[in-house]
Amino acid sequence: MTNLIERLTSVHGLPVVDEATVDVFLAASGGESAHTILFFTGDPVERGDSFDVAVVLPELLAAFSGRYRAAVVARSAEKTLMPRFQVMVLPSLAVARAGIVVGVLPRIRDWSDYIEKLGAWLAPDRPALSPGGRPKVEITHNGKEIAS
Repeated sequence: MTNLIERLTSVHGLPVVDEATVDVFLAASGGESAHTILFFTGDPVERGDSFDVAVVLPELLAAFSGRYRAAVVARSAEKTLMPRFQVMVLPSLAVARAGIVVGVLPRIRDWSDYIEKLGAWLAPDRPALSPGGRPKVEITHNGKEIAS
């Protein structure tokens, strides 16, 4: 890991998960939120926006004040866990409710996009992403969704 990503664990207390520990993390206990964010960093040297997402993630957790828990996915586990969490681009934030994927935010985004999507994904009736299949494409024009 690199300094900004390491700070997520050392300063902000986010756990690092892998194939053996991800399910334990996803299982809410003791009044914890069932909503989780998994940060798939990719190689920060090759993907500079990994650093940007590492800076934004603690701010998102603060903005949603306890409604989300987050973890960093160990680099060694990314390839194995990417299909399960429907991650196709690195870096990405995979969002789950009780272990079921409800959304994925690839790359760095506008703050308003994070707030809108993460807010919508908190809804108890938010459907899970359908497993497998082809990735969905969202086309926007001037910040307004026109097709998905």
